[in-house]
Amino acid sequence: MNRIALLAVAVVGTAAFAQTPPVKVRGTIVGLDGDVLTVKSKDGTEKKVELAKDATVAVAQKTTLAEIKPGTLVGSTAVKGKDGKLVAREVHTIPPQAPQGHMPWDTEPGATMTNANLTGVAKASGGEEITLQYKDGEQKIIVPKGTPVLTFAPGDRSALKKGETIFTMAREQDGKLVTGRIQVGKGGVKPAH
Repeated sequence: MNRIALLAVAVVGTAAFAQTPPVKVRGTIVGLDGDVLTVKSKDGTEKKVELAKDATVAVAQKTTLAEIKPGTLVGSTAVKGKDGKLVAREVHTIPPQAPQGHMPWDTEPGATMTNANLTGVAKASGGEEITLQYKDGEQKIIVPKGTPVLTFAPGDRSALKKGETIFTMAREQDGKLVTGRIQVGKGGVKPAH
């Protein structure tokens, strides 16, 4: 009977952890001490993020829309332009486990994030228009010339150097922030945010 109760608690605890909304952590690396990364955010506050034992590191690299093949999963942070169309602030490749869809984002007022399959790229005034399709719909987003377009190369913890910029979606676990994947900039290229 005690085993059943313990198993029930474990299942409920795991489900509660899975439902905990992620905490977006953006900023500059202050240091890495063992598995704990200290990050200074734009507002000057410091956050400590524990890297899971199997955490992956993705190193940001510049690319172009022409190099991203149709069917590739991408994310685009965007805001509505004067004409009501979405205008990209950045476009980046995303891992297969990233949630797909169109949602509000916290980088600036009115910002959205669309994570979806890239199904089309067409010429548009001042740049290109991408079509992103996800399960429940699609978004057409204008990508002006000069908009950052990023991809990510596999890296390791040696890329987590003081002064580099990071982005991660951490989860609160036992009173601390824990992440299984972290994006890091390199050589002035900043990760997606």
